[in-house]
Amino acid sequence: MGTGNSLYLNLKEIEYKGMLVLWVYVPVSSQIEICCGKIYDRNGDADQDVTTSADLVANISNRKSAAYIERKIFPYAAEEDLCMDLVRKARQMAVNKFKDHPWGNMTDMELLRSAGLYEKDMESGKEGFNMACILLFGKPETIQSCVPGYKTDAIYRVENLDRYDDRLIVENNLMESYDLLIDFIKKHTDDKFFLIDGVNVSLRTAIAREIVSNLLVHREFKSAFPAKLIIEKDRIWTENWSRTQWKGRISLENFTPYPKNPTIAKFFVNIGYADSLGSGVRNLYKYTKIYSNAEPDFEENDVFKLIVPMRPAGATLTNNGKSSEVTKVTEKVTDVTEKRILELLKDNAKYKTVELAEMLDISRKTVSVKLKNLREKGIIERVGSDRKGYWNIYL
Repeated sequence: MGTGNSLYLNLKEIEYKGMLVLWVYVPVSSQIEICCGKIYDRNGDADQDVTTSADLVANISNRKSAAYIERKIFPYAAEEDLCMDLVRKARQMAVNKFKDHPWGNMTDMELLRSAGLYEKDMESGKEGFNMACILLFGKPETIQSCVPGYKTDAIYRVENLDRYDDRLIVENNLMESYDLLIDFIKKHTDDKFFLIDGVNVSLRTAIAREIVSNLLVHREFKSAFPAKLIIEKDRIWTENWSRTQWKGRISLENFTPYPKNPTIAKFFVNIGYADSLGSGVRNLYKYTKIYSNAEPDFEENDVFKLIVPMRPAGATLTNNGKSSEVTKVTEKVTDVTEKRILELLKDNAKYKTVELAEMLDISRKTVSVKLKNLREKGIIERVGSDRKGYWNIYL
């Protein structure tokens, strides 16, 4: 076995329930291995003969390669091929997130060099902007020239199941794509607020952030396979070509973070579009559990798939595409004062009765009655004492 040298394996004998089991460990090699003149790739529980498929053999080579395609240098790309105003925007975002961020005192080119987006290949001598830079800041025509297969197809499909109800094909750079895809999710999903660590958090925004950053950062840009983001009546799911190290479902127990595009990932962390490596999986488990009382489904393969449930099992939709549970709760709030109280609590879940009374210019007794009504309807819940507690809002 092997392309040039034999791969020697040791068998280990193990007794199990009166039987003899032969166990062998086959290490991951840095080259494509050949067995009996054929090349095999693991597909689920089967070994697939891919010898005659150039694309599938290339996929194996890509997985074994130590090089990251994001570091490919384009020596003839120049500043005029980039949206340099986005570089300045990124600088401000980094400073807003980290007060003493070193980018704050750098020129545009110093920032790009510092972020690993302009580099010199010490082996070939090539110098210039790399693919990560083109993807993050490139103008549309620059991206199409350097990464012709790059695009993200966003689809909303609830009423028209054969085609779609809304569609957005995103071919912008990653900085612009992030905002466009976040807005697409917000447009077609319900929002819920929840107090996390004393802060009233929009769960929809938190989930959208993790979905989009994962879709844009952890994909293999060498492939022309179009990334997809699809919103259906009870879930959001994505798929994109991946540079997988192993195949199977990902859980919190077996999850080992592996950077697909470390330069882009690090840049997203600096500007607040993502957190540290591996945090996206943990955050999606946390936020999805709160939002829909369900867990996301990650499947690592040549095509990486992510499914995020957006409604509890059994929730149905009304004609306008909204959850019947949400509509039912919304219909319960018909009182004008109760609606005003809810709006204030969404801004600050720690408001006390006396503060609500002052802002609404009504008596404390009236506020207490309205809060009691909202609690009985299951729309709000008090956590902690009257003096130091806060309100959870289920709407």
